[in-house]
Amino acid sequence: MFDKQKVLQLCNDWCKNTLMETLEIEYIDAGEGYLTAKMPVNSRVHQPMGLLHGGATVALAESVGSAASLLFINPEKQEARGIEISANHLKSKREGMVYCTAKIIHQGRSIHLWEIKITDEKDQLISLCKLTNMILPKRVSS
Repeated sequence: MFDKQKVLQLCNDWCKNTLMETLEIEYIDAGEGYLTAKMPVNSRVHQPMGLLHGGATVALAESVGSAASLLFINPEKQEARGIEISANHLKSKREGMVYCTAKIIHQGRSIHLWEIKITDEKDQLISLCKLTNMILPKRVSS
């Protein structure tokens, strides 16, 4: 049975001491086949012209899409690895908040394909991304 609060807590706990914590990414919603997070837009994620950096946007998209694959696997036995991401940046953003939602397009045994939309507070599309994750057996640490 899907436990939304447990999923969000797990995703937010995984952010500690990572790039996601540096970017202040917070997971805020989850459901059957989707995961949503938010990220503040401020000088920490700006490029030199004072706009949201495309790399920060892609880092947000890959973080959410990779975490979303965990909804479909057993993290004790499997892990998800991003193998390809593409992004179209459609609108600039200087400040405020962006919201990132990953929705599953294809859920295979070894490949997950995600459509990821980054929007602003007015639900205007900022970037559209596609992420492919490979599902692997979890490696045993030595």
